[in-house]
Order: sequence, then C-alpha cells, then structure tokens
Amino acid sequence: MTLEQLNKIHDEYEDLIKVRKVIAEEGKKLAEKTGYRKQILVCGGTGCTSSGSKKVIAALETELAKHGLEKEVLVVKTGCFGLCALGPIMIVSPEGAFYAQATPEGVARVVEEHIKNGNVVTDLLYQETVHEDGSIISLSETAFYKKQLRIALRNCGVIDPENIKEYIATDGYQALAKVLTSMSQDDVINVLLASGLRGRGGAGFPTGRKWAFAKASQSDVKYVGCNADEGDPGAFMDRSILEGDPHAVIEAMTIAGYTIGAQRGYVYVRAEYPIAVQRLQIALDQAREYGFLGENILGSGFSFDIEIRLGAGAFVCGEETALLTSIEGNRGEPRPRPPFPAVKGLFGKPTVLNNVETYANIPQIIRNGAEWYSSIGTETSKGTKVFALGGKITNVGLVEIPMGTTLREIVEEIGGGIPNGKKFKAAQTGGPSGGCIPACHIDTPIDYESLAALGSMMGSGGLIVMDEDTCMVDIAKFYLNFTMDESCGKCTPCRIGTRRLLQFLEKITSGEGEPEDLDKIEALANHMKSSSLCALGQSAPNPVLSTIMYFKDEYLAHIEDKHCPAGVCKDLTQYEIIPALCKGCTLCARNCPVDAISGSVKQVHVIDKTKCIKCGLCEKNCKFGAVVKK
Repeated sequence: MTLEQLNKIHDEYEDLIKVRKVIAEEGKKLAEKTGYRKQILVCGGTGCTSSGSKKVIAALETELAKHGLEKEVLVVKTGCFGLCALGPIMIVSPEGAFYAQATPEGVARVVEEHIKNGNVVTDLLYQETVHEDGSIISLSETAFYKKQLRIALRNCGVIDPENIKEYIATDGYQALAKVLTSMSQDDVINVLLASGLRGRGGAGFPTGRKWAFAKASQSDVKYVGCNADEGDPGAFMDRSILEGDPHAVIEAMTIAGYTIGAQRGYVYVRAEYPIAVQRLQIALDQAREYGFLGENILGSGFSFDIEIRLGAGAFVCGEETALLTSIEGNRGEPRPRPPFPAVKGLFGKPTVLNNVETYANIPQIIRNGAEWYSSIGTETSKGTKVFALGGKITNVGLVEIPMGTTLREIVEEIGGGIPNGKKFKAAQTGGPSGGCIPACHIDTPIDYESLAALGSMMGSGGLIVMDEDTCMVDIAKFYLNFTMDESCGKCTPCRIGTRRLLQFLEKITSGEGEPEDLDKIEALANHMKSSSLCALGQSAPNPVLSTIMYFKDEYLAHIEDKHCPAGVCKDLTQYEIIPALCKGCTLCARNCPVDAISGSVKQVHVIDKTKCIKCGLCEKNCKFGAVVKK
C-alpha cells in the first residue's frame, strides 16, 4: 500500500460515508453519486444483537429482494449508535430516519412504504427525531446527542467495521501515514504531551509521558499492549469501540510501536466479547492485506504486527502488571511497582500499555493537532470521555462528552432523567473502584480532579445512576462482594480485607450492626488502601467510604433503628396491611407463596410476620394500595 493508493480509496468511498451524516437535499445529491438510492444502517453491536438485530438484517435482505431493490439499497451492519435502550436500531439514509426497536414485521412496512414508495413510517421512528409535521430532525439535534462530542466514538454507528475501505474513507490510516512520512519519534511524543491526553483506563496518567519513558528505555525488544479487559459492572465502552471502529485502535497501536521502537503488539481482550474479538481479527487481517501491518509499512522501513490474546474474565487482569503476566501465560496476578511496565513490562521488556479508548483518540490528535484536542475539556482534563450510562436512567447507553460537562447535564439532559418520576439520589462513577456522588453534588463537572475531590474517580467510564429507591448500604455491599470475588488473593490486605469489609456490611444489612462497626470499617478500609499490592485492593473500599461519607444517616438507620429507609434490605423490611384501605378482595392471600396472609372475603386481611418471606407479591398484586412496605 502506498500513500497514493490510500488516498485513492479514500476518495472513492468518501461520498458513501458522507451520505450517512447529512440529511435533506445535500444527502440526496450525495446518494445519487454513490450508486445507491438508500443506505440502511443497522446496529450490529452486542446490545442490539442481543435484542434481535440479526433477525432485522435477515428480514431486510428478504424484503429488499422481494421488491427487487437489493441493488439500489445498501444494508450496512455498523457498531453501537449509543442509544442502547432503543435497540435494535435501524437508520435509513439520506433521510436520517431513525427506526427504534425494529422488528421483522416493522421492516416489511419500512421497505414497502418508505424504501419503495418514499413515505417515512413515522409511527415506527424514535419520536425525538420527528417534527409535528412528520419531517425528520437530525439525530445530532436530539437531547441525547446535542451535548455529545464523539471523538473516540466518531465512527461507531457510521461505518461498516468489517470493511477497511470505509475506515479509510473517514481519513483512516492518514495519521499513520503522516507519522511514518513526516514525524520523528519525539515529534509524536511532543504532540501527545501538548494535547494533554491522559489515559482513559482509570488512572489518568499522561499518555505522552508514558510513551516517552518507554522510548527512553534501552532494550533490544519492546512491546505495545492494549488493555481491552473491560471488567467493571455496567461498563461497555471499550467493547463498543472494538465492535464499531477496530481499525482506529490498530492504527494507534502501530503509531505507538513506531514511537517507542517496538515491532510487536498485543491486544488483551476478554473472551466474553465475541463480536469485538471477531471484528478485531477481521480488521487485523485486512490491515495486513493492505500493508498497514507487517513488514515495511507504507514503504517506510518500519515493521510492526499485532496479535490478540484472550482473557478468561478475571477483573484483576485489568491491572496492567496482572494483564502482562497473563499474556505471558501465567496466572494473572499483579507485580510490585516499580519497575513500571515502560521500563520492565511484557517478558521483562519495556512496554507501553494503554486502554482501547485512549488509543481511539490518538489518530485524530495526530491528524488534527494538539491545539485542537487541548481546546476541548478543562485546564487539567483535556478532550472527551466515554461513559456507559446505566441504572435508573431513561436513556441507557453509550455517551461521549467533553470533560467538564456536569453530572446534571449527563443525567437530566443526555440521559433523559430518572424514569417514573423518581428523584435522583446518587451516581456511581469508576465502577467497583469508584465512589457514589450524591444529589447535592449533581452540578459537579466531570473531570479527574473534581471526581477525586468527592471521593470517587473517573475509572474506565461506568456511570450508574441511582434513584430514591436505592439503598446505599446495599450498593456498597454489591460492589464489595464483586471485588472480594475478583481478588486474586496474592496479598493479605485485599484477600482478607475485602472479606472482612463485606462481613461488616452483611452484619449491618441483617439488622445486627453496632455503632462501633463504622469506626472499624473506616480503619480497615484505610489500612487496605495503604497496604494492598495493586489498585484492586487499594480502591476496593472506595464505595464503602464514599457511601458512609455522604449517606451516614442510612447506615445509622440500619444500625440504630433496624430499618432500611429504601425498603431494600429484606431483614429490615416488613409488609403491613392498612385496615382502612383493605377491601378483602383476597388477591394478596391468593398470591402469597407461603400462606402468610389470612382473612375472609370482604374482611380486613392480616400478614403473619413470622411466616412472611418478604417477596413483595402482596404489595404488587394489591389494587387498592393497602399493602405497604415499612
């Protein structure tokens, strides 16, 4: 592959991609030039695949063939669009018609009415994309997308991730060409330093400094690693990038290889990500075929190649030294630092290791310049951050926002607020290693320093929203149970400390807690933070400490009043029937699985609390609101 050939492919496919980004007259004119009257983009990410996008694609192909339209309409299986709660998602270009929760039955209508006859099926559209007169609103103008800035996710939902030509058409591999033809190793490092890019895996270490350390290390062999072992509960940012834009990671890793003097790279990705693994392998094969991997890349004399290493799903292997140990074929356990991987990493050689999202930013920084990237975000936190938005939120999905965007903007505007009229209570950032941010801090800007000041952290990007029905003691117990299970057991503070902390929380939620338990928890937590070998043990107490800091009244209610204010902890919850509201309909008694409710027809019923297993079926089935949880 030469630079001339690269540019030729770019020019040939550029209009095909542009059609998917513009609507109205400009989109129609571009569509005519491509040879396709319509393009139908269907999300092929894990979320939409699990909700039936394969059946949607099969129905599309069948219906298009039935009407003789298969040569006029291009069906593209893309990556994640972000609005995961609306899947399967199907977008018809150039109109930009966004069909949500698509079904094979709906596909038949879309092909018949929209594709064949030109009438958009408005009742099947995502309603935020439709004007009252039925005209289409650009997706970028919806509340979900309006405040987003997609850099790492720029191609997700736009291109076919299994077609290298579509990546090239979006300026793909231009950054690599620029580096290999006109930049020195120090030039690349200086651009990254000036851009302010910090690692998106959690710690936020400056990427340029990490690469500079690895370049300065003297060795006959060096390595480039990619951490795709995304293990936080509710996090799926890296997975979605690999599924929707794998070439961006390959391009960035190759640039890293050139910069530090490495010829071999490894992507460590968990085996539970089959779609990501499949698309990454396809992309690697295509990159070799087109000469972007292998010997003498773009005639520069530089050689580099990448392999995939599958992880078995151990959370601790997200820690860099444990990950490298696993790649080497050993049990994934962390190693003491220093020395750091940039000095002594994989197979004892200098290694640069960044996560997927970090790499996804690098080609665009090289192409657009450090000044462009550093103009986005805050003084100390540059660029954007991808979050997996989940929990008690209307728009569950993937979002990418400029650093400095407030938590309120994410929850209330982009996320669409809390469902069912409930109140926002807290947000957990940083996964099991992070902390809970209470409602009083909802106007906090999202950046590394602001989150750390609140006792939380950026982490890899999970953002779990909680409403008023959430018990914060139970949430802390959930995360601690996770970290206890995922501890590798190598160091005593983590192996024993997580178990002891969990025992304290179980004692409190079962109604046996004592006031002095809180002091014991804090003392143990601080000991773990200062003496654990790696970040798993050091950060495991964070959810406990942050919930005690902001929701101590809930802990005291559990301990002193033997009551769970949210009604979540079963041992501290009771169901009662309000006599004035009970109609004696017997529904509660008939649905009780343990016969704990007694009473005659049209007579007030009573719950025997010694028999009640607190399943909640009585409250759920009562039509008069007579059953209450206390």
